[in-house]
Amino acid sequence: MSAERFIESTGENVEDAIAKGLVELGVGPNDVIVEVLEEPSRGVFGLGARPAKVRLQVLVRRPPAAPVVAYEENADEEHAVLINSAEVADGAADEDAEVGKVVLLELLDKMSFRAKVTVKRAGGSQDEDETPWLLDVSGTGDLNALIGRKGETLQALQYVTRLITSRELQRRANIIVDVDGYKSRRTSKLHELALRMADQAITQGRTVSLEPMPPYERRIIHMALRNHPDVITKSIGEGEGRKITIVPK
Repeated sequence: MSAERFIESTGENVEDAIAKGLVELGVGPNDVIVEVLEEPSRGVFGLGARPAKVRLQVLVRRPPAAPVVAYEENADEEHAVLINSAEVADGAADEDAEVGKVVLLELLDKMSFRAKVTVKRAGGSQDEDETPWLLDVSGTGDLNALIGRKGETLQALQYVTRLITSRELQRRANIIVDVDGYKSRRTSKLHELALRMADQAITQGRTVSLEPMPPYERRIIHMALRNHPDVITKSIGEGEGRKITIVPK
């Protein structure tokens, strides 16, 4: 497959747009890099509404590495890395981490941030090859600008870092980007919130709605409760107002 092979696709939401693009290309999600061009919008009173728009680029196959989708984050793997990670010695990281670190440092330099990037790896993983590397940014200046509102700037930084690194490697870059441990702290808080609100939904016997959250944070809630015996989670709403409801079974 050619690295220049790509299409743009639209849909009611990002997931629909990706699904349509995969069908048109005749490939699976492990064969592409996805770039979100436009988020969907309902407009005002139905006027000015627009669909989600994505670009799908087919990756070049280079054995033995198997290309995997470089789109958004896997909540399972992020939770493991962020909750239980440890710094690795120089030279102990693999190509994903080394290339990702170089890319991230270049991005930070272009953004005029003087920062250090520490490479970490999760401990206690059964399959170390499948465990992502964590690139944690630290520095003496104000790094809050790299985090942004509810971590949205940080997610964008991670997305761009993964995208460039994936293109350099011609396969999915198995990396996560954090700033001063923000994601680790936020993940723990969201996990605790999910369990607390689940107990409330069960005790009160009614659906509990959480505040609107960005996609990454909603996934953490979903993953925290996916095996809960007494509740299920659903996402409702659109755009910035999209939120999770916890429903007693």
